[in-house]
Amino acid sequence: MQQYLEAGKVVTTHGVRGEMKLELWCDGVNFLKKVGRLYPSAQGGRAYKIVSIRAQGQMALLQLEGVDDMDAARALRGQVFYFDRNDATLPAGRWYVADLIGCEVRDADTGRVYGVVTSVDHPGAQDIYTVKAPNGKEYMFPGVDAFLKERNPPEGYLLVTPIPGLLDDDFDSEREEE
Repeated sequence: MQQYLEAGKVVTTHGVRGEMKLELWCDGVNFLKKVGRLYPSAQGGRAYKIVSIRAQGQMALLQLEGVDDMDAARALRGQVFYFDRNDATLPAGRWYVADLIGCEVRDADTGRVYGVVTSVDHPGAQDIYTVKAPNGKEYMFPGVDAFLKERNPPEGYLLVTPIPGLLDDDFDSEREEE
C-alpha cells in the first residue's frame, strides 16, 4: 500500500499572502486539518505544515508554512500535494481509494473472480466501482452493503453478491462460448 496518498492539486493563487486554491482529491478540508501537513511528492520529501485551510465551494483555500506571498504560491501552481497515511485515521471498515484499486472482485458465495477494480468514483449518494474483467469488458457496481459484502485490501480482494443481470449473464455466456 502506498505511504503517501494524493490530497489535491493547486490550481491557482488566492490573494497576495500566499494562499492557494486546492482542488480536493481527498475527503475534504476537515480531513486535511487533522492531517496537518502535506508533501510535494508521492515519495514524501519536505513536509509543508498546513497553517490554515478552509472550504470554498468544492475547493479549499490553503496556506502552507513558508509560502508567504503570491510569488511563492504562484510557483506551486499545478503542484500535487500528498499526505502521509500515518498522519490520518480512518474509521473501521473504511479504505482509501488507492488501496481498493487493483483488488480482485470475487463472488461472495462461489469465489468466482469477476475481475479487478480499476476505479472508484463518487458521483452521488454512493461510490461506484468499475471492474475490468479478464476479457477486457468493464462493469460498474454500486458500493452498497446489499452488493458489496467485504472489502479486504490488505489481502487484495473484495467480495460481492452480484446483482442479477449485472455480472452473471455476461459471465455465464462467456463460459458457454468456451
